[in-house]
Amino acid sequence: MNGMLRTNGAAIYYEMHGAGPVLLISQSGEGDADRTTDLVRHLAGDHTVVTYDRRGLSRSSLDDPGRGATMADHVDDVHRLLSAVTDRPAHMLGCSFGAAIGLHLAVEHPGQLGTLIAHEPVTPGLLRASERARHVRELEDLQRLYRERGLADAFVEIAETLGIDPVAQDTEPGLTPHPLDDRRRAGFDFFIRNDFTAIAHDTLDVAALGDTPVRVIPAFGRTTPRHVFDYRCARELATLLGVEAREFPGGHNGNTTHPCAYAARIRELLAA
Repeated sequence: MNGMLRTNGAAIYYEMHGAGPVLLISQSGEGDADRTTDLVRHLAGDHTVVTYDRRGLSRSSLDDPGRGATMADHVDDVHRLLSAVTDRPAHMLGCSFGAAIGLHLAVEHPGQLGTLIAHEPVTPGLLRASERARHVRELEDLQRLYRERGLADAFVEIAETLGIDPVAQDTEPGLTPHPLDDRRRAGFDFFIRNDFTAIAHDTLDVAALGDTPVRVIPAFGRTTPRHVFDYRCARELATLLGVEAREFPGGHNGNTTHPCAYAARIRELLAA
């Protein structure tokens, strides 16, 4: 099932596959509803899997493209989407920027979530002040690099910042190809120009996470380098909540590089 949802200032495209408890997947980067096709296939046998295009990406259009989108906009979109598809607490897999959105939802709309798997959230507020400032500067430098030299050069630096090796990246066999076409390029443009700013200016009430009734599971990729921003955020989230950070197959993009093993890990944690 495919649908369009009118939200505040945008039309949000979404897809639903399978049957069972609702599991919303919130992607990062330029990832739209199609980006996790392989993961969805492995989960739809026992879950109603909901994927969507974040506002500004692919089929989710903005009423005023010049306005862009704030973190609050993205959180409200997910809040409205979940309200439209279920009246019961849902599970959520948030990946990177999607995990940052999920943490807001766990604080601001906790009744909508039962479990949030927060895989390497890009949430500077989880870090100590000096480390936070350094990583915000990294994001600003990447935006500047993109504006001055384009996607090819920026992509290399973004991958290094997140601990991704796009050349030697291990993957499961038989993955659905996702070529860097015009739609993905446009998605990267919006993500870097707009959502990097949303991350840098994020005002998540980190202290309130300790009081959320949502079961938050911090997660990290097995091959993600231990010094990078996204891994550090997952570790600090686990420390804040007093829980164990859980290892997942692959690295920062394990949901797309290792969908079969990643789906098995999701099932294991949701059943615990």
